[in-house]
Amino acid sequence: MLDTVSLKKFEDYLRYERNSSDNTIASYMRDMRQLSEYLDSHDMSNLIDASEKELNSYLDYLRRAGKSPATILRHIATMKRFYQHFFSTGDIVQDPAAGLVGEKTEKKLPQILTSKEVELLLEQPDCTDAKGYRDRAMLELLYATGIRVTELINLNVSDVSLPVGVIRCRKKDKERVIPIYAKAVRALAEYMEFIRPQMIASPDEQSLFVNVSGERMTRQGFWKIVKNYQAKAHIEKDITPHTLRHSFAAHLLENGADLRSIQEMLGHSDLSSTQIYAHIVRKELKDVYNKAHPRA
Repeated sequence: MLDTVSLKKFEDYLRYERNSSDNTIASYMRDMRQLSEYLDSHDMSNLIDASEKELNSYLDYLRRAGKSPATILRHIATMKRFYQHFFSTGDIVQDPAAGLVGEKTEKKLPQILTSKEVELLLEQPDCTDAKGYRDRAMLELLYATGIRVTELINLNVSDVSLPVGVIRCRKKDKERVIPIYAKAVRALAEYMEFIRPQMIASPDEQSLFVNVSGERMTRQGFWKIVKNYQAKAHIEKDITPHTLRHSFAAHLLENGADLRSIQEMLGHSDLSSTQIYAHIVRKELKDVYNKAHPRA
């Protein structure tokens, strides 16, 4: 049976000590439950008592099942986090995951849209009904600020200052203020003044963006909205809400913004996370050069 006690302790550690996001916790717990189920089904040790040999057996099982090297590395990272925690608390005397290694994978650069593709995508919402006005405001705001989709749907009306042209974005105990370009301010103003009052289910609703039921928009709901407009725009690239975040950062960099400013707007704690956009821009320039230079 599942090692429910250890799993609960690990979940509490992630939630209350590391203050991890719900998505991070869900990912870690899913990986560890799968490991626990494997150990149980193969009559091996409990999760907390597993040996390095048993963990490697599980990794071999994942490889035989056709899991990618990137997925294997994620499982290893999850196991390391789990067993490091219990080793540090003294629940185990030896860390069985310390020596686990996976195949190195080539780090793929995130996909971005061209400026023309962004314009095409943002033109898709048909502002003839409430949904169209709302969708236009959401897409414009996402590209204007580069915030994460979770941050977008968690925005409240009180987080928006239209006269100043900024939004306030909170993540855990940190807060950042991000400017909004004029076209996004207009789209947001129209939605907030004329559309949102018609859509909300209750006058007490604080959510900035609501679904057709008048309640806070969900990640899945917004993902479907983006995919719908990708199809309408006939853009072949696989667009997700995060694609607009990547495009926001890369386009700012292309047009002269410095990495520190972009780091602050994106909410990256480490500049190295932001530097990937410099690699994207360099690759884009190289691609243009190779296509355009007569001797390339």
